Amino acid sequence: MSDIIWPKGFVPGFTDNYCSNEVIVAGLSAAEVWPLLAQPEQWPSYYENSANPRFYDDKGPELSKGVRFYFETFGFPVESQCVEYIAPIEGEAGRVAWHGWAGEGETRLDVHHAWLVEDLSGGRVRILTQETQVGEPAKELAKTVPNPMINGHQAWLDGLVAAAKARKG
Repeated sequence: MSDIIWPKGFVPGFTDNYCSNEVIVAGLSAAEVWPLLAQPEQWPSYYENSANPRFYDDKGPELSKGVRFYFETFGFPVESQCVEYIAPIEGEAGRVAWHGWAGEGETRLDVHHAWLVEDLSGGRVRILTQETQVGEPAKELAKTVPNPMINGHQAWLDGLVAAAKARKG
């Protein structure tokens, strides 16, 4: 199975916070899941912790490498730039990742949020999302129980799967 590609400064184990969530679901394909993930305007329709997505510079509605966008999540207004975007094709995982940031100085939070969407044998799809974070807010999030990142990202995965199944009919 495929792995996340981590940029310098965001490798798990060397950051202030890290979370990983994954689902493997029968009866869906990467092609059926991908459009819901690749278009931030879709996120609030299936993930209640996402709000007000918008693109800059007349880009969108689909993410692409280098594009800047904004959304709100976990109480943070997040400025973002897509740093990896490869749609899934037969035999290869779809990859999307963005660098997101919020706040300044002591309140600054920087994240690398990455996703893999890949078809597996037997008509299954694997959806993996991992995020690393750097900054004082990340240190606080890492100590919070229950972990809001793990729970929030699981809700995102569950909503994504439910929305893809509903679209399929």
